[in-house]
Amino acid sequence: MVRVTHVEPGSLAESLGLVPGTELLTVNDRPLEDFLDWEFLTAEESFVVSARLPDGGEFVKRVDRGDGRPMGLELAPPTVRRCANRCEFCFIEGLPKGLRKGLYIRDDDYRLSFAYGNFATLSNVKERDIARILEYRLSPLYVSVHATPWEARKVLLNNPRVPNILEQLQRLAEGGIQFHCQMVIVPGLNDGEVLEQSLTDLWNLGQAVLSVAIVPVGLTQFSHLYTGKSMDAANAGALLDRVHAWEERALAERDDRWVFGSDELYLLADVPLPDEEHYGEFAQIENGVGAVTSLRARVRDGLDQLPRLDGKRIGVVTGVSMTPLMPELLEQISAVTGAQFDLITAENSLFGPTTTTAGLLVGADIKRVLAGRHDLDLALIPAECINDNGLFLDEESFVAVRESLPMPVYPSYDFIDALVPEGDAAVRSAA
Repeated sequence: MVRVTHVEPGSLAESLGLVPGTELLTVNDRPLEDFLDWEFLTAEESFVVSARLPDGGEFVKRVDRGDGRPMGLELAPPTVRRCANRCEFCFIEGLPKGLRKGLYIRDDDYRLSFAYGNFATLSNVKERDIARILEYRLSPLYVSVHATPWEARKVLLNNPRVPNILEQLQRLAEGGIQFHCQMVIVPGLNDGEVLEQSLTDLWNLGQAVLSVAIVPVGLTQFSHLYTGKSMDAANAGALLDRVHAWEERALAERDDRWVFGSDELYLLADVPLPDEEHYGEFAQIENGVGAVTSLRARVRDGLDQLPRLDGKRIGVVTGVSMTPLMPELLEQISAVTGAQFDLITAENSLFGPTTTTAGLLVGADIKRVLAGRHDLDLALIPAECINDNGLFLDEESFVAVRESLPMPVYPSYDFIDALVPEGDAAVRSAA
């Protein structure tokens, strides 16, 4: 079902008589399965739509969009395709019990891969899905490859029925589809020869594979499926050596680095992170590839926007992995603003000490490290650890956490967003 949830006043959708709750049935007599059908079939200058109103009445109307006028409606989110795998490193399988139900949804949906950049394994893709991808040219897709050798992939995904990913990618590539790929590396399972073969197979797909991210396995204290070896500095260093060798080849033959190590890989190996030029367009920044370098650039470029905050003391909460990288950034900001910045490291109480990223800190962690800090004029916390509904992963609301603390608290992505005068009111509070 494709259902309308909102209609913009004065829009083309309103002029057609569409209202919230309307079911969109067909476009040019073709049944609508989901938002993809609607978006692609209504991209024409004119088309015929049939719909069923909330009162049960149906109509068929011609739509003329010759002037490119937007429809002006919003659709209900699609039912998400669930994942049939039980990957060694599955984050969902590493969640504790008792969290909100939505967190346990294991999505594996090629539609969300195209629309939002979510990584999908393609393990539940059927023949009709392949046909849709090719017809609508859903490109680029973000694909969790993990390993191209079929037997290794079956083990990694804990799914003996998983299809041959290399055959899938080859077929889609022949149809003009491109991919950004990721490989989560489990020592002893898909490193070494398996990784080399996987990179060779992806390389041989030519321009279809736009980038490959190598990501070290991340575990929580609840990761009960994991059977691989631990990811340590030596393993991370060996992975980076292989990544750098492939980068050199890709630069020489294609003038593009092509394969990238995630930030966490560099941090684990204690190897300096590359500069901006290394990452090009930061195609896989949401996958932790170049995120720290991007942050450094945003801070550098935003320094001239910052006001003076002389005499103010500002707390900055972060996770364990970012703690060594923060002082250089805070020193730059302090030099411009005149404020004193206190770096506050919070360990993750929900997922355990092996989870060190700032974006997975929970409300209890924020309260624990800030509750006694009556010496701070304000505090900044990682904006990534709060969802669109203002909730932390432990279901604490940001508003409730903020109200429980003795100082104003502001979520921030890069410090600049919260400290500039037109930012999140932090400056006004500190002044």
